[in-house]
Amino acid sequence: MDTRLKPLFTPWKIGNCEIKNRIVLTSMGGTDLLGWMENNHFDKDGARFIMEVAKNNVGLLLPGCQPVYNPMFGQWLHKNKKMYKDLAEWMPQFHQTGAKLFVQLTAGFGRSFTVSKMMEMLYNTPVIRTISKPIMDLDRITASASPSPNRWSDKLPSREMTKDEIKEMVNSFAESSRLLMDAGVDGVEVHAVHEGYLLDQFTLPYVNKRTDEYGGSMENRYRFAIEIVQAIKNRCGKDFPVSLRYSVVSKTKGFREGALPGEDFTEVGRDMAESEKAAKLLEEAGYDMLNCDNGTYDAWYWAHPPIYMPENCNLEDVEHIKNFVDIPVVAAGRLDPFVAAEAIEEGKLDGAGFARQFLADQEWITKLIEDRSEDIRPCILCHNGCFNMCHYNGVPNDQDLSDSLHLARCAVNAETMQWNKHYIKKTTKPKTVAIIGGGIGGMEAARVLKLRGHNPVIYEKADKLGGTFIPASAESYKGKLRDLLAWYRREMDKLGIEVKLNTEVKDTNMLRADDIIIATGAKPRKLNIPGFDKTIEACEYLKGKEVGNNVVVIGGGLTGSEIAYELALGGKAVTIVEMKNDLIAQKGVCLANSSYLREWFALNKTSVYLGATVKEVKDSSIIIKTKEGEDKEIPCDSVISSVGYIPAPLTEAKNKVHLVGDCLSVGNLRSVIWRAYEVAMKI
Repeated sequence: MDTRLKPLFTPWKIGNCEIKNRIVLTSMGGTDLLGWMENNHFDKDGARFIMEVAKNNVGLLLPGCQPVYNPMFGQWLHKNKKMYKDLAEWMPQFHQTGAKLFVQLTAGFGRSFTVSKMMEMLYNTPVIRTISKPIMDLDRITASASPSPNRWSDKLPSREMTKDEIKEMVNSFAESSRLLMDAGVDGVEVHAVHEGYLLDQFTLPYVNKRTDEYGGSMENRYRFAIEIVQAIKNRCGKDFPVSLRYSVVSKTKGFREGALPGEDFTEVGRDMAESEKAAKLLEEAGYDMLNCDNGTYDAWYWAHPPIYMPENCNLEDVEHIKNFVDIPVVAAGRLDPFVAAEAIEEGKLDGAGFARQFLADQEWITKLIEDRSEDIRPCILCHNGCFNMCHYNGVPNDQDLSDSLHLARCAVNAETMQWNKHYIKKTTKPKTVAIIGGGIGGMEAARVLKLRGHNPVIYEKADKLGGTFIPASAESYKGKLRDLLAWYRREMDKLGIEVKLNTEVKDTNMLRADDIIIATGAKPRKLNIPGFDKTIEACEYLKGKEVGNNVVVIGGGLTGSEIAYELALGGKAVTIVEMKNDLIAQKGVCLANSSYLREWFALNKTSVYLGATVKEVKDSSIIIKTKEGEDKEIPCDSVISSVGYIPAPLTEAKNKVHLVGDCLSVGNLRSVIWRAYEVAMKI
């Protein structure tokens, strides 16, 4: 192990509970032990994930948050006694790993509850609203500190939560904690004065306008969270550890308005001055640890940092707040383990929190210890598999129901939380499988085939593996994507997979193979407008083609927006022309990612034309039709086309051919990897 990491592997205490090292798995929805958005039960998939992580040298593990009042079916967590018996039977096996377990309990989401079109219909159709109430009581689920707009929808506002409802919540926290303690759980974490969830909404002045004992003064706004820890301590004893998930600073300008790193703004939520006092108040109330980051759902990119956010984005604020409490403090949010180790060694931090990297690779801490960092499959911060709640103009949460109900899957690891669907099954009839195309889809298919016992052979027309993922990972801020590409190339070498570079296959009938996988990707879409041939295709630019200082990007989806972001970071003057009424109006792109880009362009006064179409590309300008119907000429030095792609499968193919990736249907990295895995399983 690199000696710089040693501070991460020293023991520490939360109250009287000793933890073997400073590595903390922080909670992610979907990794729950007692079910998620379903009937409460002991969840074997959640337990499997937690156990895999515990076996791999993690000190403290926090499964996904458990609502004390289940949004589905209105169940109270403390009333299902059988699942606690099942949990108690499992806990000795867990403790054999030497790790400790805190279960995170949540009061819910309030105005942050992710509303879908179906929920809007349920809420606004009186008869259906009444019928569906026993299954999903949206009026109660979305109740907040005060009447306020939902983060996702204008059609489902939040009402004020009653004091009786608050008391019910407090009681369930206490009862559930006692049952967890009796089951052998080492502690609980209260979720959360954090991220703009319900408890946080009570603390934030821009949401809480109450005039009773839960509103007004700081002490009143934090009363809900304080009553919870006091009730838990009364029910479980003062020695039972209670952590608090805590956002140090809200980084919020208003409803649905976040503040970007370095931005000069007026805080409407919790600023640092209040946080210094609040942290001490919460400690005095009985909390034994603060598990910290920043942000709210209105500034979601702080709590769920996309790849555009700086590494260690929350660390400085967490280190600051540690000066105001005497209890342990944990930081999370794009945390670099080497930086965290240094902070721990200097006494600026007590624990290092990591989450999504465990979805990509449950063994990554073990690999760090064993000096095998190059074998770590990296999280690329895409949120495509784990948390792809998407929102754009006129649409609430645009997400498939399967994604809503099955969080904590991973775009780059098809197996995580899908073990019954994606698993390596050894073949009894080894085959030679030709794979045409050495991009991510081709390499994933080859990897799975080889692990199953087949003989895959990759044919790649370029001089290196990677395909379109090479330009897709080219932007300056996409180091994690380049790490993933390096991981795949290394897997090909480690597994001894035969790769034929500089080999273009035009006719599969010439191949000697039992099965053929085609992973030839897609070709750029072209616009039928005058001068389109003057444009630079997106991948051409990403491969290094020079552009001028004044650039127009046609297409404001994720690819076009990321290119525009890269250009602007490099000092170019950028204009984006997008035909839809919102940037990145596409399914599967998490709001944490898309809101960062939208707000970054707005803050930096990037010219963006929405609802606009391109009429003509000239030598030094572009003609567009604005959403108002007017023609406008925009001077520019270069025009980059990012208007999408069309599947480009090899047409000359014999039987037993399988299509993988964008040559079948243009999607994202998740669809490419999962499809490749599934095809390789079936051969």
